[in-house]
Amino acid sequence: MNDYNYNGYNAADSDELGWDATISEEQTFVLLPEGEYGFTVKDFRRDRYQPREGSKLPACNKAILTIEIDGGENGKTTLEHNLFLHKRTEGLLSAFFLSIGQKKHGEPLRMNWNAVVGATGRCRVKVREYTYQGENYKRNEIQRFLEAPSQTAMPASVPQKGTF
Repeated sequence: MNDYNYNGYNAADSDELGWDATISEEQTFVLLPEGEYGFTVKDFRRDRYQPREGSKLPACNKAILTIEIDGGENGKTTLEHNLFLHKRTEGLLSAFFLSIGQKKHGEPLRMNWNAVVGATGRCRVKVREYTYQGENYKRNEIQRFLEAPSQTAMPASVPQKGTF
């Protein structure tokens, strides 16, 4: 069991509210339309995946990422995304690290989890529909991480016309 409650806040930190505290922040839910968006990794924690019966993936380490997705005029949304540390999901891990610019094509990478929080990248977001206790809901999910533009693919600076 970890020290995090369902909102992802550490129960041991100093943000705990007293019973008579004054509150003002309201919860807002933003459902972004499907598309490509920039993201920032806000938090990362280590956990262990315990498979259910019939799972295709055995028990393994997993990274739980808290990701803020910037939808521009549509607003921002925050979601959790799991990355499983297993040989079967190595391509998904590579896609994430390519997206945040840590990995380069064709080169092996020792995953640097200490540099993940604060990292930015781009991802494809989809809308997932599901039913919970007889009610229909929608939420955003990351469909895939998109590769960061390489430095060599950036257009060269074009000189301005005029007198110098």
